[in-house]
Amino acid sequence: MAGAIASRMSFSSLKRKQPKTFTVRIVTMDAEMEFNCEMKWKGKDLFDLVCRTLGLRETWFFGLQYTIKDTVAWLKMDKKVLDHDVSKEEPVTFHFLAKFYPENAEEELVQEITQHLFFLQVKKQILDEKIYCPPEASVLLASYAVQAKYGDYDPSVHKRGFLAQEELLPKRVINLYQMTPEMWEERITAWYAEHRGRARDEAEMEYLKIAQDLEMYGVNYFTIRNKKGTELLLGVDALGLHIYDPENRLTPKISFPWNEIRNISYSDKEFTIKPLDKKIDVFKFNSSKLRVNKLILQLCIGNHDLFMRRRKADSLEVQQMKAQAREEKARKQMERQRLAREKQMREEAERTRDELERRLLQMKEEATMANEALMRSEETADLLAEKAQITEEEAKLLAQKAAEAEQEMQRIKATAIRTEEEKRLMEQKVLEAEVLALKMAEESERRAKEADQLKQDLQEAREAERRAKQKLLEITTKPTYPPMNPIPAPLPPDIPSFNLIGDSLSFDFKDTDMKRLSMEIEKEKVEYMEKSKHLQEQLNELKTEIEALKLKERETALDILHNENSDRGGTSSKHNTIKKVPSRWAFADLDSR
Repeated sequence: MAGAIASRMSFSSLKRKQPKTFTVRIVTMDAEMEFNCEMKWKGKDLFDLVCRTLGLRETWFFGLQYTIKDTVAWLKMDKKVLDHDVSKEEPVTFHFLAKFYPENAEEELVQEITQHLFFLQVKKQILDEKIYCPPEASVLLASYAVQAKYGDYDPSVHKRGFLAQEELLPKRVINLYQMTPEMWEERITAWYAEHRGRARDEAEMEYLKIAQDLEMYGVNYFTIRNKKGTELLLGVDALGLHIYDPENRLTPKISFPWNEIRNISYSDKEFTIKPLDKKIDVFKFNSSKLRVNKLILQLCIGNHDLFMRRRKADSLEVQQMKAQAREEKARKQMERQRLAREKQMREEAERTRDELERRLLQMKEEATMANEALMRSEETADLLAEKAQITEEEAKLLAQKAAEAEQEMQRIKATAIRTEEEKRLMEQKVLEAEVLALKMAEESERRAKEADQLKQDLQEAREAERRAKQKLLEITTKPTYPPMNPIPAPLPPDIPSFNLIGDSLSFDFKDTDMKRLSMEIEKEKVEYMEKSKHLQEQLNELKTEIEALKLKERETALDILHNENSDRGGTSSKHNTIKKVPSRWAFADLDSR
């Protein structure tokens, strides 16, 4: 009895100790995950769990996003998950997205998983037309997206129509031109074929390097009003704050770089930006919702912190990550070189095999022809032998007839005819018999010579048959393939060696490898400007090519603005666009509207 009571008490205490949990669904750009979270968990606990699951270390770019009454919000790290204004129905859904964008993706994004998540997010924003992209640039971006997904272009595999089911271009671009899907695919494939040799991470980084120069890249837009009640747009991004006309999201009217801002705050619905120079008046504006002001403040603080962080020495963690990334890049580069060499050797082996097969087929044909010639020689020899036998028999018959004629002549001579007439006739017959015997002897001799000639021809035919058999024997005894185990060429001394022992892989880096890699990186920087010039020429060429197929009446307001900027000698580089915008605190123009 006491044991049963103790058992129930133990079970009850265990039951009380088990923490209550709730289910959370995390949606990333390419996957969905579910976690059981404790009721007491804060936003940081859930965020760290997601980052560990993804293997992500560059956590400062990302956040967990949710929606409140059609307004975007981000999970706060120091607040309990369930204390946020989220749906209490399980699973509670959050979207794991990039909250802040880098100024230079190539320099700041270290991990491959970070690059991949940014690539997917930016690609979706371009396709959803949340980032304006010119038609010619969207074709180039599509070609890098295809390279990232399919690898190197192979005409035997990537045949016409292989992109039919892919979403690669914004619908605005497709509707703007009188072009069929096949025509778009042809232009995308032409650029896709030029990206041969680029790995997935390299293609995705090239995509981001082009996309980051688009004017709307990384900008969060908010509707605001100035002191006069004029409606404007506030843009928050990695470079600073920008004020836009509501009809023009491409070019800001004025910009406030982060290094000129001292403080940002809000009270109720009024937002205040204080300049670094205290002699300059503050800039104030209003937004319609308090929740929007809080979001603006979060984005401003986060972007400003990252702006200042980029201008300081890297932390130890970032230095380690970059060192690991460089080593990984070097390892992958050498692995690709090894695979390229193996592929080249395999292709050469295949060409050698094809050549041997061709030679074998040729030798088989020669053997067949020689065999047929041998058979014809045997048939000719048999015919000649048969003809020689017939001629020999004819010669024997003629010799027998000549002997019989000789005997008849002797018999006629022995039986002399008494009368002179009979004698004369007999002499005449004897003369005729002699002539006939002479003719028969000549014919016999001629037949004997002919038989000798046929025997000689037969011997020549036999000799030809022997030579044909000898040639056939030589052909069939020739080796058809070279040795299958050629001695591999020694690797160059500056290529590090791979040693496989069981299931482990040991890899040694040399100082020369890292020096060579550094030199290659410097070389890439030098080549970047040349590639950029070549790229711009390609874009202009494509723009000119498809300009005749454009439907002017379908141009959007952003298309018209972009064309006007281009006609004025503008550039598609976001950084250059911002540099041309007044960066001083000239609020008079905005406040007087």
